[in-house]
Amino acid sequence: MDINITKEQGILHLNFNRVERKNAITAAMYQQMADAIKQADTDPAIRVILFSGHPQVFTAGNDLEDFLKNPPSAKDAPVFQFLWQISHANKPMVAAVAGVAVGIGTTLLMHCDLVYAADNAKFSMPFTQLGLCPEAGASLLLPQIAGYQRAAEKLMLGEAFGAEEAQQMGLVNRVLPGDELLPFVLGQAAKLAALPAQSIRVTKQLMKRNQVTVIEAQMVAEVEHFSRMLTEPAAKEAFTAFFEKRKPDFSQFG
Repeated sequence: MDINITKEQGILHLNFNRVERKNAITAAMYQQMADAIKQADTDPAIRVILFSGHPQVFTAGNDLEDFLKNPPSAKDAPVFQFLWQISHANKPMVAAVAGVAVGIGTTLLMHCDLVYAADNAKFSMPFTQLGLCPEAGASLLLPQIAGYQRAAEKLMLGEAFGAEEAQQMGLVNRVLPGDELLPFVLGQAAKLAALPAQSIRVTKQLMKRNQVTVIEAQMVAEVEHFSRMLTEPAAKEAFTAFFEKRKPDFSQFG
């Protein structure tokens, strides 16, 4: 399975398991995760949702071949279902990030309640490098988390940054040695699972109550721009250059 889904001791564990493709996410994988989170939200046995990957790669983001073959045009496309679920989840979401976390691999973390990273974690949101714009509400959430200038640097330049900087920005709670990451995060998830479910749920709702409609509106705006930009010359040049393993030339585009 490209997504390992397990339920144990109140924890729904979603583990990226497509290592041969750097855990790149396909439409089918988005659908699996969206369905699992939706079911978890009404399952009293599930108290926490946990995301993890491989010790060397969290996820390389969208599988570009799959993405281009099946562009998310309809509102009920699997990726949009996934984004809706992570932005509306009532139960706490925790992430254990090791290795590279590209695109959605970084933006999904902004919807998590606790994020822990291995010291080898490397984050990037290279949307502009692909002729695109941010998604998952990142254009709203990252400035809130990190401040405008730092968010602008990460979203406009799209350059990678390490775990220590992610912690300084407020994107990551704590950085740990790689071999300590998952045991620690499982322990944190277990702590949440042991607490009164209603107390955790209401606390999360109160912290996010003024954000939900704002995030919804921002994500709609991002999707409109993203979908349009996906068909424009700059994106076509970026994707062509990617598959041809060359540097893209954007000088001809305004």
